[in-house]
Amino acid sequence: MIRHLVWWTLKEEALGATAKENCAKMVAMLRGMEGRIPSLKSIEVSTEFLETSTETVQVILQSTHDDAEGLKAYAVHPEHLKCVEFIKQIVATRKVMDYVV
Repeated sequence: MIRHLVWWTLKEEALGATAKENCAKMVAMLRGMEGRIPSLKSIEVSTEFLETSTETVQVILQSTHDDAEGLKAYAVHPEHLKCVEFIKQIVATRKVMDYVV
């Protein structure tokens, strides 16, 4: 199994909206992928972080996939690409970690 972690910070303003407004739209879009992409086995998205966190983050996503091929299929799926198109316009930073479970 593959775990895919992505975390972002957002621009203070983008596309005529505040970071808070864009964050809400981004979270809804990400959660909306659930059940629409065959290789996406599970997805969790959060905007709530504990004080013990060592990264400055506004949104985090964790998804699981059966294998590396499943992750690749997810990456090019039209539902995922719709999210990517929007997210690229509103984020300031992005970090990714993919690992085998």
